[in-house]
Amino acid sequence: MTSGVAALWSHRNSLRILVRRDLAVKYQQSVLGYFWSLIEPLGMGAIYWFVFGVLYSRDTGRHLGEAAGSYPLFLITGIFAWMWTSSALSEATNALTGQSRLITTMNVPRQVFPIGRVTGRFAEYAAGLPILIAIAVIYAVHGRIHPGWSLLSLPLAVAVQAVLLTGLALLLSAWNVLMRDVERLMRLIIRVLFYATPIIYPLSLVRESGLPGWLKVVYELNPLVGIFQLHHAIWYPDEFPDARLLATTVVGSLLVFAAGWWSFRRLEPAVLKEL
Repeated sequence: MTSGVAALWSHRNSLRILVRRDLAVKYQQSVLGYFWSLIEPLGMGAIYWFVFGVLYSRDTGRHLGEAAGSYPLFLITGIFAWMWTSSALSEATNALTGQSRLITTMNVPRQVFPIGRVTGRFAEYAAGLPILIAIAVIYAVHGRIHPGWSLLSLPLAVAVQAVLLTGLALLLSAWNVLMRDVERLMRLIIRVLFYATPIIYPLSLVRESGLPGWLKVVYELNPLVGIFQLHHAIWYPDEFPDARLLATTVVGSLLVFAAGWWSFRRLEPAVLKEL
């Protein structure tokens, strides 16, 4: 893995060029361009705010606690991070099958192709951060939130999420070449993960529910649970994951990364033969 990471670092310029190309191709025929990376999460946030913040405001506010008075910020924070996750997993799954000609002709580590998809979607997430900060400033001025040291949760959340997504991208992209059902299966899994992760609802809602204890344990084994708690903790310190959940998230993300890297290297000869 050490030699592979070193080779990848030596080809970082190739990775940058691939990311810029993907972004340019994605938005070249679009009038609004990069604004689409903001419109979609904001639109989703508006819909969920209407459902849970207006129609079911009484039930929602009972579990949100500190976030009840700034539920739109809670929503947008989770949805922006989710768009990075869902888009990265969707596009990384076919990163190899969709670029077979480049992969077989360019003399670069093949990992740059799925990692490039994760990096490109992070660029879109980063483009939305000014909007997120602007909304947070409005709520801070009105005394609805009181951010402080918890702002440090942002780089931690981004780092752990990048590690997890990179591992999943390597794993999924390689297996999708050999079994095309992976791409179809991921569409279903991504939908399930959206509701099985505390994005539009607080984790306390799950912990206080009547679900069996073993199911709650399984729920929190999902590294995305701790990652989205970190994202929400940027503005709401009470949402910061406890030591057990944080350790589960970090260790789980590192294990997924190691598994993804190992699988990609083992499957690479068969992948190239198939391509």
